[in-house]
Amino acid sequence: MPMPVKITATEIPAVKVVETGIFHDHRGFFSEFHSVPMWEKAGFVDTFVQDNLSQSAKGVLRGMHYQLNPCGMGKLVRCVSGAIYDVAVDLREGSPTFGGWVGRELSGENHLSLWVPVGFAHGFVSLADDSLVHYKCTGVHAPECERALRYNCPEVGIAWPLEPTIISEKDAAAPGLADAEYNFGYTAE
Repeated sequence: MPMPVKITATEIPAVKVVETGIFHDHRGFFSEFHSVPMWEKAGFVDTFVQDNLSQSAKGVLRGMHYQLNPCGMGKLVRCVSGAIYDVAVDLREGSPTFGGWVGRELSGENHLSLWVPVGFAHGFVSLADDSLVHYKCTGVHAPECERALRYNCPEVGIAWPLEPTIISEKDAAAPGLADAEYNFGYTAE
């Protein structure tokens, strides 16, 4: 059964909201989350090489993370159960939206995904207990290239719908935009 994919640009065109087809019946639902031919037909050509899964309590902040080039990592993020507020921050030098951010609620109810390409810091706050988040990644984890941006950097001004209450030491100590290290270029979209 074909399950079409709808990919829609956000306020920052490189970041996309992804809607996959869902079939509901008396048993529940079925969704074909990723199929190369389906996604190529919708215009998506990046290749995924790693999948990650996290579980978070309400108020947990994970982010804002990214990897420097040549180890950049794009992420397709989906909340399988529970709910999160997912955010991407543009770190591409020369971009007209540099330092800007996009946020969307992803949940087990709305079945939306957010595509966060290389060149963006990514993070989320869990809006519910036991939020289960699945990420498909275009790169593998490379600790030597791993960096973070402070989640409450005033230069970026993310409007979190829920104040994070559980934050790792690493994330709490991350630099603001003026002091962050990044090496991403911008090409017109």
